[in-house]
Amino acid sequence: QVHVVESGGGLVQAGGSLRLSCAASGSIFSMDDMGWYRQAPGKEREFVAIITSGGTTNYADSVKGRFTISRDNAKNTVYLQMNRLKPEDTAVYYCRARTSLLYWGQGTQVTVSS
Repeated sequence: QVHVVESGGGLVQAGGSLRLSCAASGSIFSMDDMGWYRQAPGKEREFVAIITSGGTTNYADSVKGRFTISRDNAKNTVYLQMNRLKPEDTAVYYCRARTSLLYWGQGTQVTVSS
């Protein structure tokens, strides 16, 4: 079993920054890609960013140039540095970890006030 735990959410003013962390632990033989998704009230969960075990990254167009994903393979941890936050970035942010299966965290709330 693999446990995925996010942290770092909170309330920030527009234009501010937050850094999310996600740690995966448990029976991990090999961690593949790790990524971030988000879900705003009344909307479906959407892709934000992903990073492969080799460090290749991909971002949603809405966050390109503002968000940066990184990871520490030794710790099975992924980070999301979020800069120049906008009110439309308000959502619950979920971490997804892929081994031979997909695992999701419980989510962390990010609220950006205008």
